[in-house]
Amino acid sequence: MTNTKIKKRFVAGAKCPKCSAKDTILLYKENGIETVECTECDYREQQTDEKVAEKATGAVIGVFKPD
Repeated sequence: MTNTKIKKRFVAGAKCPKCSAKDTILLYKENGIETVECTECDYREQQTDEKVAEKATGAVIGVFKPD
């Protein structure tokens, strides 16, 4: 059994849509599902690679936009 670590990154300047805390959003990918979550509250949003590709136009740096 392999113990794989998931690389989580903070999104600088991002504000949580639920609690409005700034610089608390983590972004990571697990099993092909991109996930953002807040370290201050229970906010969590997930989307598959297909959904990410639908939203991306080539000019977008990231799918989740900070306020």
